[in-house]
Amino acid sequence: MPILVPAKGDAFDFRLHAVFNWTAQNMTYEELRLRAERYLGWAAGIVRERAVDLAREHEPHRSHDLERALNGRLGGQRWPREGTLPYFSVLIRVSPDERVRERLRPYWEDRIRLECEHELQKIRATQADELTRRWCAVLQGLEDDPVTSHAARLTGEQFAEVFRRYVEERRESVPDLVKLLREAVRGHGDLGMGPSEYTEAWDAALRTYERQYGLSERVN
Repeated sequence: MPILVPAKGDAFDFRLHAVFNWTAQNMTYEELRLRAERYLGWAAGIVRERAVDLAREHEPHRSHDLERALNGRLGGQRWPREGTLPYFSVLIRVSPDERVRERLRPYWEDRIRLECEHELQKIRATQADELTRRWCAVLQGLEDDPVTSHAARLTGEQFAEVFRRYVEERRESVPDLVKLLREAVRGHGDLGMGPSEYTEAWDAALRTYERQYGLSERVN
């Protein structure tokens, strides 16, 4: 049975769960067990007597603080303090009043939900950043693509001219888009967009760019 001690304000109780460690010399285990059972009420009374004043210094929802304080006070002590009789030491676990537990439940449910959402947002932000940086690398690579560099030299004056214009138009747009992507990495939060919305928007924009300039096969 837990040992009840009043919390600060006397409106709620702490529940103390004591683990007694009995030690004896020149006594069998069965004799020691019988003695411990016989004196269990006495041992619980000692714990309660030393815990009451300390418990009243702690608010009802501060059970962990009380647990540390009690074990700090009782740790290393023994009862009876002297003599050769069997003695015990004690370790305390403290839990709050059940009514306090019910009031704490919504707080912890909200806290758990917020922490999970925070972790999810961090994952989404990391993925959005990775996607944008990958596109930056792909688009920057187009400026030094050996295929586009040498294809403009193909025989056929008219074809070469048309292809040259295509390459130049594409290259002119690449630095602007790369700059825009870099700014997006730093500032997408200023737009009031969540990471998932940001990722979807840029993915759609980049796919449109890909189709417009015939990059589907190159990027995929």
